[in-house]
Amino acid sequence: MVRIKLCGFTRSVDIKRAVELGVDYVGIILYPKSPRYVDWQRVEELLEAGVGSKRVAVMVNPKLEDVERALRAGFDLIQLHGEENFSLVESVGVQRVIKAFRTCPDLKLSEEWKRVYSILLDACSELYGGSGKHSNWKMARDLVDRGFRVFLAGGLTPEKVQEAIREVKPYCVDASSGIEISPGVKDHKKMEEFVHAVKNALKH
Repeated sequence: MVRIKLCGFTRSVDIKRAVELGVDYVGIILYPKSPRYVDWQRVEELLEAGVGSKRVAVMVNPKLEDVERALRAGFDLIQLHGEENFSLVESVGVQRVIKAFRTCPDLKLSEEWKRVYSILLDACSELYGGSGKHSNWKMARDLVDRGFRVFLAGGLTPEKVQEAIREVKPYCVDASSGIEISPGVKDHKKMEEFVHAVKNALKH
């Protein structure tokens, strides 16, 4: 069964619905420049709503003390979405890190990145995620074949996710903009359709 991560939550009601749907990971963005940013004052409330799923703090080029603060707050995993190097990852603890990469033509991944909890592959974009564009599925499949544990992100919707799963065979699929009404406000019907599509992707 392919795992499911839904990301960019800003409301407790949406996270609670994700947990009810059996979503494996819920992502909360702690990057101030994101339209889905959640400040520290509201983190505790959202973490509480996410009990039952693994809670992921999405950060971009953070300081180590900010990562440690997120872990102390109750996040299970840290998703590093910037240009972080492996030494920061080792300081955090390799098995607590999901490291995001953009699937641009020049992407080259060394074997050391197999040590992290997972890599996340996103679209080739100027943005740090949430662009709504598709990632390079061929590149993603090649990395799966090389033995990387892959979270596939980038423009996934209820309509596209089954095709993505069949082509890439990722460990997990990750949606944000594809299940929204507006940035950070989730569409519960789309969330349900996405989960249903993933669960039935390999039955045909």
